[in-house]
Amino acid sequence: MPRFNAAQRRYNKRVLGLSLLYALLLVAAIMVFKQAHPAGPLAWLLAILPALPIIGIVAAMGRYLVEESDEYLRAMEVRKSLIATGFMLTVTTGWGFLQSFDLLPHADFYWATIIWFGGLGVGGCVQALKR
Repeated sequence: MPRFNAAQRRYNKRVLGLSLLYALLLVAAIMVFKQAHPAGPLAWLLAILPALPIIGIVAAMGRYLVEESDEYLRAMEVRKSLIATGFMLTVTTGWGFLQSFDLLPHADFYWATIIWFGGLGVGGCVQALKR
């Protein structure tokens, strides 16, 4: 089992807590919209609530980079983030052009974040292959 340093343990706790909060807020928002059909400012507030923990996860990633004292580990996380960003920009740009020529259906913007998180996995695989 891998041993985590203090910065990694704090990061994992933050991300786990925020992920659980995201799941709870998403389920709650979906249920409220299906049952109560909110409108106006309340609808806007409920719709944005699940995004807040995701924003928190991105902030936790930045905080981890600040707190990580091992320069090699920090560089590897930065590399993964750059790979994820390139992956997300490539997929969303390609999808956007194909969509504009009616070759693919409309995709909601929140998919960019999901693709970016997937890109972190791609970045991890790239790094593992380079070892």
